[in-house]
Amino acid sequence: MSQKLKQFFLILGIFSSFPSIIVAQETTEEVAPPDHIKTIQLFGSEEFSGTPILKLGDPLTIRFDDINGDEVDYYYKITYYNFDWTPSPLYKNEYLNGFDDIRIVNYENSFNTLQMYSHYTLRIPNEDTRGLKVSGNYMIEIYDDDGEIVFSRKFIVYENLTNVKVYTKRSRDLKFIDTRQSVQFEISSPNEILKNPKRNVKTLVIQNNDLKNAITDLIPQFTVANNLVYKYDTESSFWAGNEFLFFDNKEVRSPTANIRGIDLRDIYHNYLYTDVVRGNRIYTYYPDINGSFVVRNLRAENSNTEADYVWMHFALQCYEPLDGGEIHLFGNFNNYITDESTRLTYDQENGIYTGKKLFKQGFNNYKYVLVRPDGTIDPGFISGNFDETENEYVVIPYYRAPGARYDRAIGKGMGNSRNITN
Repeated sequence: MSQKLKQFFLILGIFSSFPSIIVAQETTEEVAPPDHIKTIQLFGSEEFSGTPILKLGDPLTIRFDDINGDEVDYYYKITYYNFDWTPSPLYKNEYLNGFDDIRIVNYENSFNTLQMYSHYTLRIPNEDTRGLKVSGNYMIEIYDDDGEIVFSRKFIVYENLTNVKVYTKRSRDLKFIDTRQSVQFEISSPNEILKNPKRNVKTLVIQNNDLKNAITDLIPQFTVANNLVYKYDTESSFWAGNEFLFFDNKEVRSPTANIRGIDLRDIYHNYLYTDVVRGNRIYTYYPDINGSFVVRNLRAENSNTEADYVWMHFALQCYEPLDGGEIHLFGNFNNYITDESTRLTYDQENGIYTGKKLFKQGFNNYKYVLVRPDGTIDPGFISGNFDETENEYVVIPYYRAPGARYDRAIGKGMGNSRNITN
């Protein structure tokens, strides 16, 4: 057999005496935006920032700012993926009603702001992209005139075919009973038999809209009639964390919640009170929005174009040894990404860690995490882990029927740890 023929068979997943070999495909990750793209919001019917999980047929909206403010043309593409974010075999016309690869025509320049920016809005359906045909995993890519991807974001579309009940439990392992939360759930399918569920049903368990930290490898432990039961402990557990910290600068000209000082240079600078390590303190409850953010300007009629950008200055008092790690800001304000813009540096003169980042006016949640030398994130190093912490959990079941070519998202279940039980 020639080398070229062998390569051809390998692509088909068939080679020599191993006909069942399937070529491994790489999972697709989101492309982080450049520095001049800010405040990306992707949402469905409810305007709430994060990875949107919307019902099939509901609208999708994406907003973002370009602080270069030069009215650059941006375009969008929509791609469908398998459950594990590997490329799907579906053709575009099988999952998309209409066309993509279209320029975003709805944009406005900022008004009455010190920081100039162009605000872009894309709504689907529109006259070119009339809607999505199937449920499952999607990625929207924003790219420029040169065909280069500027950034991309994932979103999930589901069908209401199952009922998903979600429960939050304390860990049964005494070592983690005060620090971890386990997610247990049941999937009932009253109208459709889910054949061979241990093979064909996959589940996605998300904490606080952080898709990067989701659990994806659970299979049903047992079946009762048409109910699939998942009563895992360790396998479905998350670090409980602590409530997110917050600041609210909807009125940028005067100190508000958690802001101790204001300075006006080229644009406004807001200085937060110094935060402390909470891991060694008693847990204290206060409301948060689980890592998310809301854009708003108290003096504006339209906060999308009238909310200004502010340099937020953070300070953290931490005497814990980092062992080569780095302290970073963490939250949905940048899709839970840690990079150079989120890193805090040590101020030796004052004995604190400091950092600054550009935020659009509004209500923002954040916390501090330790990024270890190997790149792993320790979410409880600064904040601590407390089983009383209020966290939101979402469970999405997927089903690929025998002979089907794609993974349908067949439901959505939600639970909250404020109702945690033993």
